Amino acid sequence: MIPFQNTWPYEQIQQDIYVHECPFCNKSNVLLPFKKKDLLEISEGAKKLLVFNCCHNKITIVDADQDYLLANQPLRNKR
Repeated sequence: MIPFQNTWPYEQIQQDIYVHECPFCNKSNVLLPFKKKDLLEISEGAKKLLVFNCCHNKITIVDADQDYLLANQPLRNKR
């Protein structure tokens, strides 16, 4: 079972990939350094390092679907 706390939603607008909010610094509408082809490679099994340009925090993306990125570490607060 996929751990929900390791997922983060994203949006695709044309070829650009955005997250509504950075999971680390909470900045809004963060452009990710990924393109559509990168998401395809990730969904096929490749791992990609993601460095958020807003705060320079790093995570490894291990999987992706049409709505969520799956990271190698928790991105959501446990409440």
